[in-house]
Amino acid sequence: MGIRVDSSKCTGCGICEKTCPFGAISIEDRKKEHPRFKRIAVISSACALCGACVEACPFKAISIKKEEQKPSEDLTLYKGVWVIAEMAEGDFHGVTFELLGKGRGLAEKRNTYLGCVLLGNGIADKAGELISAGADRVISCDDAIFKDFYDTAFVETIAAMIKEHKPEIVLLGATACGRGIASRISGRLKCGLTADCTGLDIDSNGFLVQTRPAFGGNIMAEILSGNTRPQMATVRHKVFKPLAADPAKKGEVIDFPLPGGIELNMSIRDFVKDVTQRVNIADADIIVSGGRGVGSQEGFKVIENLAGTLGGAVGASRGAVDAGWIPYSHQVGQTGRTVCPKLYIACGISGAIQHLVGMQSSDVIVAINKDSQAPIFQVADYGIVADLFRVLPVLIKEIEQSRR
Repeated sequence: MGIRVDSSKCTGCGICEKTCPFGAISIEDRKKEHPRFKRIAVISSACALCGACVEACPFKAISIKKEEQKPSEDLTLYKGVWVIAEMAEGDFHGVTFELLGKGRGLAEKRNTYLGCVLLGNGIADKAGELISAGADRVISCDDAIFKDFYDTAFVETIAAMIKEHKPEIVLLGATACGRGIASRISGRLKCGLTADCTGLDIDSNGFLVQTRPAFGGNIMAEILSGNTRPQMATVRHKVFKPLAADPAKKGEVIDFPLPGGIELNMSIRDFVKDVTQRVNIADADIIVSGGRGVGSQEGFKVIENLAGTLGGAVGASRGAVDAGWIPYSHQVGQTGRTVCPKLYIACGISGAIQHLVGMQSSDVIVAINKDSQAPIFQVADYGIVADLFRVLPVLIKEIEQSRR
């Protein structure tokens, strides 16, 4: 793969230089070499072949030549959509059911089955929950080695399951555990992996379209794994919605033996819970968030008052967290938590794409901002163009009076 500039078409206009996110393009004086034009685009080794300049060039002077790649095996042998279930203290993590809900739709588009991998100790009664949540098959391995989270045991077992059953798509939660094993599994299988997806779909060719933020959240990239299988992706908690449980649904449970030769290179002595985080905003039904428009740490008191009145949690934009007004545990967005509450109230938040990625799937979004052109209003169900310090006290008073 390589990139080239056609000197007969390039005019040195500089549009590509401004577009390049890596600063890899410069406009240089090349009159001696190219008498027709005084200036020409020169691309350095910093180029990442993202293609932004190709699309931006009005003269079609820049092109990327891609080498044709062919699959190393017969991809038609791979069938099924798999979700890797995650458990903590005997219960499933919520992202498991969200992925099963999304996986159900993907499986129907591919006219195939939805499978779920279940690893644990004493989990004989857990497969039914996964089937009720949408799975057609549960591939289960019950062993004492899975009592605690030893990543090596999970990686080796899941990789062995995939090699034997050959699923076409494998989905994991973008949790600490999911992120810890996903890259190692893809490395074992020599297949692609797309992290932190915010969208999944099937295209006209049957490929999994994996959508995620790129270039610091400034664009949304659609990624395909055309030549390797399985197609693997991790997805954040609260991005998709689970299906309603169907206790009458029937499914198949397949017991998978623990692979031999697993060597654990660590031992777990104790677990220490994080007691510094006051609230888990990912589980809140109502979130009131503040951004740079709040102005100060003191300004967050009115945000906290409204959240307390509504029985909700306090969220924040990255700008407010970076300013030191509120702890990171409250940050909503690409580099914080992904949330999906019933009600999300954004106060003084402009709506950068990094923030929108983390909250745009909320059921109802209310935006309060003095700037009528703020991007947050594009995703809001209700918008108030006003000073939040004038609106919130009135809102709190009205809510309190309505309860009397």
